[in-house]
Amino acid sequence: MSGHSKWHSIKHKKGAADAKRGKLFAVLIRQIEVAARSGGGDTDSNATLRTMVQKARDNSVPVDTIQRAIKRGTGEEAGVVYEQVSYEGYASGGVAVIVQALTDNRNRTSAEIKNIFSRNGGSFAEPGAVSWQFERKGIVVVDRSVDEDELTLAAADAGADDVQDLGESWQVTTPPTDLHAVRTEIEGAGITVKSSDLTMIPTTTVALDAEAAAKSVLRLMDALEDHDDVEAVYANFDIPDSVLEAVSA
Repeated sequence: MSGHSKWHSIKHKKGAADAKRGKLFAVLIRQIEVAARSGGGDTDSNATLRTMVQKARDNSVPVDTIQRAIKRGTGEEAGVVYEQVSYEGYASGGVAVIVQALTDNRNRTSAEIKNIFSRNGGSFAEPGAVSWQFERKGIVVVDRSVDEDELTLAAADAGADDVQDLGESWQVTTPPTDLHAVRTEIEGAGITVKSSDLTMIPTTTVALDAEAAAKSVLRLMDALEDHDDVEAVYANFDIPDSVLEAVSA
């Protein structure tokens, strides 16, 4: 498991996700609006919208809130127009970082994200500078209590790439276009899915063995994720368990 995944697992256990629930709802609603605007409001024909709606349901967003977001996206209801933008940069130690945001003011968001990088020991980069170090993938998360062989068989039948142990859960990695099919196959086998989403997985990683370096990188990650416009942050750092536990204590 990558250091970034381990870091998020620890944050979830410490309850950090609950503290940001309000922001999470806002991001999920914006993702639905953007997906509906770009591909239409039909989840059967709009795979991105289907994924975003499922993600919102996994996080207990009310159905009527989801439907209103779709209508705003398709123009049936008035609302602020958001666009998806991506930024690339580096954290300390040459760690590659991709930031995805949803904004109604591209210039404002760009300036603020650039400022976060510079204030936290990072640097902004040109588009394409680091994205080549990542692959777009789908992930399905299942409770760790599920039998590994049973899960692996169901996932493989649907074309999944891999099943990883995240400690308290299993993570199934899939080609991005197969995310819905893999989730459907897993649920069809009687296995309850905790969540599913599209993500960026690094093809190479940067080892951070020193506590000071790890703290610097994670400080930047937290600052970026705290920004209201940011929907996701991906990085290619790998931190040993001992250092990660010490940093997060």
